[in-house]
Amino acid sequence: MNTNNHYPQGQDFRHVLNARYRVATVWQTLFLSALLIAIISLMALIYNVVDGAFGYIAYEYKNDPSEFTSTPLAELTQEELAAILKENLSSGAYKKLNNEQPMEKRSQADLFTLFMERLVQLDTKGTWSMTDSLMNGEEIRAEVAKKYPKAQLEFRSWLTPQFLVTPMSSKAEFAGVRTAVLGSLWLVGIAILFALPIGTGAAIYLQEYAPKNWFTSIIQTNINNLAGVPSIVYGMLGLAIFVRVLEPLTSGALFGVTDSNGRTILSAGLTMGVLVLPLIIINAQEAIKAVPDSLRQAAYGVGATRWQTVWYHVLPNSLPGILTGSILALSRALGETAPLIVVGASTFISLDPSGPFSKFTALPIQIYQWTTRAQSEFHAIAAGAIIVLLVLLLSLNATAVLLRNRFQRRW
Repeated sequence: MNTNNHYPQGQDFRHVLNARYRVATVWQTLFLSALLIAIISLMALIYNVVDGAFGYIAYEYKNDPSEFTSTPLAELTQEELAAILKENLSSGAYKKLNNEQPMEKRSQADLFTLFMERLVQLDTKGTWSMTDSLMNGEEIRAEVAKKYPKAQLEFRSWLTPQFLVTPMSSKAEFAGVRTAVLGSLWLVGIAILFALPIGTGAAIYLQEYAPKNWFTSIIQTNINNLAGVPSIVYGMLGLAIFVRVLEPLTSGALFGVTDSNGRTILSAGLTMGVLVLPLIIINAQEAIKAVPDSLRQAAYGVGATRWQTVWYHVLPNSLPGILTGSILALSRALGETAPLIVVGASTFISLDPSGPFSKFTALPIQIYQWTTRAQSEFHAIAAGAIIVLLVLLLSLNATAVLLRNRFQRRW
C-alpha cells in the first residue's frame, strides 16, 4: 500500500489554509469594492439629474396678463383662451398655429401654454439647482430682490404632469416632452414589429434546422460581430437603404403621401430594428438552447415532425426568454441617438407623429438638443427629460423581469 502523501500536514497545512483564506479575502474585497463603486457612480448620476430638475427660478412677465383678460388665469376656459389668442395674435401667427392644429381641437392646457408663451411672455432672470436652492436659499432671495426687484421667485419642479403632455417649444418654461415620448414609442413599436419575427425565425433556423458546418459557423460569427458594431454604422446603413433606396416606401409615396420624404419615423424604426436584430437573434438562440433535449426526443418518440416539435414544444418553452431578451434589446434602441441623427430626426418639432410617414423626434434627440443650449433653463428641462427616459427604460426592464418570472419554468 502506498503511504506517500503529497498533501501538507500539521503546521504546513495551516499555513497553506491561511494563505488561501487571505487570497479569498482579497478577492472578496475587490469584488465588494467594484460593487460599491458601481452603486456610488449610479447614485451620483441620479443625484446630478435630480439636482438639475428642481430648484429656484426667477422670472418676470413681459406683459401683464390683465392686459388681455380680467378673468383670473386659473378660471379661463378653453373657449375664452381661443378667443383671446385670435384677438391678440397677428393674423399670420394665428393662421400658422391653426394650420398646425385647429384651435377648437386643442386642449385647455395647450391653449393656456400658448397664451402664456405668445402673449404674456415670461422673461427668465435666473435658475438655480436644487442643492443651491436648499443650501443657499437666503442668499438667492437676497440676490433676486436686489438685482430683479420686479421678478417673482419660486421653487419649481421642472418635471410635472404638464411637462409630460406639452409639445416642444422655443421657450424652456413652456416646453414639454410629449412629442418626443410619442416619437420614441413609435420607434420602439416599429422596431419590435420588424425585428422580433425575423430575429426569432432566424434563431429557430440556426438552432433547430441549420446543419453544423463551416457556412453556418461563419453566419453565427458574423451575427455575434454585428451585435458589437457601433450604432452610427447602422445609422449610415439606414440612410443609404431606408431613406434613399426605399424612399418611395418609407416616404409613403406608394400610398399617396405627397408631403413627406424618406426621413420619416418608418425609416428610423426600421433602422432601429436592424440595430437590435443581432441581439434578438443571439438572445433567442440562448433561450432555445435552454429547452431540454428530452422534450425534443419525447416529441420525436411519439411521431411528431421537427416542425411540430418546434412549434408545440420548443417555441412555447423558450418564449419567456425570447421576450425578455427582445425587451432588453429594445432598451438599447430607446436610448440611441447617433442613428436617429443620421437618418434625419428633427431637433425641433411641435407636431405629434400621426403615422409611420410623419417627421419625428425622440427623447434622446430632445435631451441632446436641450443640453447644447446656453440657457440654464434648457439644462433644467433636459434633466427632467432624462428622468422620463430613465423611467421608460426601467419600465421596459421591469417588464422583462416580470415576463421572465411569470413564464419561466424550472427543469
